[in-house]
This record gives sequence, structure tokens and C-alpha cells, in this order.
Amino acid sequence: MSGHSKWASIKHKKGKADVERGKIFSKFIKEITTAARIGGGDLSANPRLRTAIELAKAVNMPADNIERAVKKGTGELPGVAYEEIEYEGYGPGGVAIIVNALTDNKNRTTAEMRHIFSRYGGNLGNAGCVAWQFAPKGIIIVPRAGNEEDKIFSVALDGGADDVKTDSDSYQVITPQENFDKVKKQLEAEKITITHSELTRVPQNTVSLDDKTAERILKMYETLEEHEDVQKVFANFDISEETMERLSASVSEE
Repeated sequence: MSGHSKWASIKHKKGKADVERGKIFSKFIKEITTAARIGGGDLSANPRLRTAIELAKAVNMPADNIERAVKKGTGELPGVAYEEIEYEGYGPGGVAIIVNALTDNKNRTTAEMRHIFSRYGGNLGNAGCVAWQFAPKGIIIVPRAGNEEDKIFSVALDGGADDVKTDSDSYQVITPQENFDKVKKQLEAEKITITHSELTRVPQNTVSLDDKTAERILKMYETLEEHEDVQKVFANFDISEETMERLSASVSEE
């Protein structure tokens, strides 16, 4: 596992979805509002909205906030229409990076993205320059404790998953995006605990990094994630789990 998936898994283990609750609530409000605007407010017919609400509930976002965000998206309440933008470029070490953003000021966000890429020795590129290196997937993280490996593999693959990868204390179930909900429901039907799930981009090739470059890319990654307009960041770096754990702790303390 590499890039976004490994970073998401480690942050989840540390309980660090975001150090500022107000900031992460703001990101979910944008996503819920946009999902409802695009696909409507019916959860059964709008998987993007359903996933956004599940993630918002997982960080204890109040139900009233969620309901208002949905109504702003459907037009029942006045609200801001956010523009979806995808930025692509390269970070230190030639790491390919994709940034998904929701903004009400494209010029401001673009300038700030360009500054962050430049600050860490990377460069913002044109649309399509790195997207071809990633495949859209779903990732579902299941704890190893209390779960038999054979059962996880059997249930996941029967549900349409592509693969199941393991690390020291979790399984990462990788699915095609179209089977994401089906696999989740199959795992839940078997009473298998899911600690994190999301739609993501999985790199088709990875870039191995030395410790110095790894530290720079993690600082850049964290800076991008903390930007108020950024929803998700995907990258194709490959850092060992031990190095990732050590460096992510130092990055988070800064």
C-alpha cells in the first residue's frame, strides 16, 4: 500500500483525522453540499452523498450541521455553490500528486496550490499530466484483531473486491469504485467492523523515497491536506510503514 492509502491508514490509527475539528467540519459541509447539489438529497440514490455523511458522522459532526448542508445543496436553504477543481503536478522526488478541491474562488485556490507545490520543490502541472498514473478505487480498512484473514478475503472477494492487502494491524480491502458500496454492505452483513472507508485513487506505479525526500513529501502532503479548500490528496510515493510511522509523528508535531 502506498501514497494516500497508507497515509490515511496511519492517520486513522493515530486518531488524527484533523487537528482542528472546525476545519474538518467545514470540509465535510462543502462535500455534502456539493454531493447533494449534483446528485440530490436521496441517500439511496446518491452514493457520494451517502459516503460523505457516513464520514462526517464518524468524526461526530452534529446531525443538524449535516441536515443543513444537504438542504443547502438541494436548494431548500440558501448556500454557496462550490466549484470542483482537480490539480495535478509533481512533488519532491518526482512523486505524482492529485489534489481534489472545492472552492468559491478558483483564482485564489489555484495561486495557493501553485505556491505550496513550489515551496516544497515540486511543480503544478496541466490537467492530465499525472491522472493517467492512478486508477479510481474504493478502500475499506478492517482491523486484523478479531478477524480471520481467510474470512476477510472470502467475504471481500465474493462481494467484488479486487484485492486485500495487510499490514501490521489492519486489512485494506481494495474495490472497483462501482463495487465499493456492495463490498461494504457484505462486510457489514458479516458483522465485520470497518474502521475507515473512502473512494480514492490508487497509483499504478510507485516512487520509492529516501528518508530526506520522504520527510519533505509528507510535510507537503500535510500542508495540502490542511488547506481549507482541499478535500483529498492522492500521491504515488512508496515509504516503508516503519519510516512512515516515524516521520508522520514528527510532521504532526510541527
